[in-house]
Amino acid sequence: MLKLQLDKYIEQYETVDFIKDDPVQFVHKFHTPRDIEIAGFIASMFAYGKREVFISKLNYIFNIMKNSPYEFVKDFDYKNNQIKSCDYRFSKDCDFVEIIRILNILYNENETLESLFKYSYMRKKQVWDMFQGVVDYFYSRVEEKSVTKGFYHLLPNPAKKSALKRMNMMLRWFVRKSCVDIGIWDFIPKSELLIPLDTHVAKISRQLGLLKRNDNAYESVIELTNNLKNLDANDPVKYDFALFGYGVNNKI
Repeated sequence: MLKLQLDKYIEQYETVDFIKDDPVQFVHKFHTPRDIEIAGFIASMFAYGKREVFISKLNYIFNIMKNSPYEFVKDFDYKNNQIKSCDYRFSKDCDFVEIIRILNILYNENETLESLFKYSYMRKKQVWDMFQGVVDYFYSRVEEKSVTKGFYHLLPNPAKKSALKRMNMMLRWFVRKSCVDIGIWDFIPKSELLIPLDTHVAKISRQLGLLKRNDNAYESVIELTNNLKNLDANDPVKYDFALFGYGVNNKI
């Protein structure tokens, strides 16, 4: 019964119309894989707080990048950069500058975000270990005197076992293929994706009996994802749309 109800919400909400009010809109603005993956990486980092506020900030950021994320990263001049007024909540301009500087290193080594994520995934073929490998790449290159704690909020450490909602959301964009998710990465099966868990999704999931744990950390992500696999083992995170739809219809 629950599966039928949630499947109806997926059909209702996983539509093109979903894109315009969601941070996934930023991966749909670009057409080449390198532009898309950089745009999605940046958009996911800033996707917290009030939607209208972070979407406005992201529009501002991509305007600074002249809507050419890959070219901006590839040609980034650390000493003479144009990043100003990109502060957002916990992070400052210097934190974002450092993210771009490290991306510049990555791409000028003839690597990409896809190759970094793929290399990290193939070590153990586990999503959490992949996230750790990616974050370790950035942490090992950060100039700590140049950043604030906001840098570590933009790129949280998986070892601390938080939900990593924004990373899981970005991975959903890049791995699943639908009218919403763009599906440009094929080295991870969608069956291995983890649910992007925030307080809203957690509250709904508890009401539906899909989540028993009281915290909103790593263990809850695993519990909820495993229960969603009972509904669809091949594509559990499609229920992200269903939980969103359930919240809208029940005003949660």
